[in-house]
Amino acid sequence: MSRRLTPVLLTAALLAAGLAGCSTQTPDRAVAPPEPPKTSAPAPRVPAGTAPAEAFAVGVRQLKLNRGGDRPLPVTLWYPARGAAGEAARRDATAATGRFPVVAFSHGLDGRPVDYQVLLTRWAAAGFVVAAPTFPHTGKGTDGSVLDVLNQPADVSYVLDKVLALDARAGDPLRGRLATDRVGAAGHSAGGVTTIGLFTTGRDERLKAGVVLAGTGLGVGTAFAGAAAPQLFVHGEADEVVDYAAGKAVYDAVPWPKAMLSLPRGDHGRALLGDGPALRVVADTTIEFLRWSLYGDEAAKGRLPASAARGDVAVLDDRL
Repeated sequence: MSRRLTPVLLTAALLAAGLAGCSTQTPDRAVAPPEPPKTSAPAPRVPAGTAPAEAFAVGVRQLKLNRGGDRPLPVTLWYPARGAAGEAARRDATAATGRFPVVAFSHGLDGRPVDYQVLLTRWAAAGFVVAAPTFPHTGKGTDGSVLDVLNQPADVSYVLDKVLALDARAGDPLRGRLATDRVGAAGHSAGGVTTIGLFTTGRDERLKAGVVLAGTGLGVGTAFAGAAAPQLFVHGEADEVVDYAAGKAVYDAVPWPKAMLSLPRGDHGRALLGDGPALRVVADTTIEFLRWSLYGDEAAKGRLPASAARGDVAVLDDRL
């Protein structure tokens, strides 16, 4: 007698195939069928502004959060700080003067925020506050429950609640330093699924932009909802974990202004975790995208094609 897969079991099977081993393993590939995108109003613009031209020093601090009492979410915060640019991030350094957009970053399966510190500290040095939680069931050293990825969009929204509240908390080092109306989300692999979910099934309307690194719509779908928010996808064409076609299918379904940075020789993660030519292209391109989408800096949008044009390292499909 044949066994009929329920939607829950089917989702579990797809997630297990497409995400298990985001860090090191090589599972079977699976491509989620695209869903018809919802129609959307023209992309809202954050108030026009100019991103900082200078690089900042970087500070780092930790927050201990717990959603519902049984979902511990320790958060690493990297932020622009006073001091000399280019130095290693300093713990609890004094925040730089200004109001800085906030980007929530989600790590991959069996990952940690610190794994991405080369990229994320560059974002902070460019004028962004990066809030990166460690998830309770997909972080390094946890039980590695792939299906818990579906709970992570709500985790990120909870983290944003707490982080954005620091802007008004008396005595907090980040009081008056957060641009609470200029918020974005980004993530890699399982964190890319989490990020997509924040614009589909778990839409957080505070988010003005998204950056999806080697992500797929498995489990969260491609029915992008709510106010339009520009999206930047980054995906290696030689990705051995999340097939490039799976990421491209989600990108094609985005009904809003979007761009996709393809890495012809890029795999699933090494280009993002090291400090080679591919990482430099990814860093430069994501920074210009965030400057445009969160600072409202039109000049940054104009620099996007040049940031991606580095020999044969990357190709940019620009539909912004």
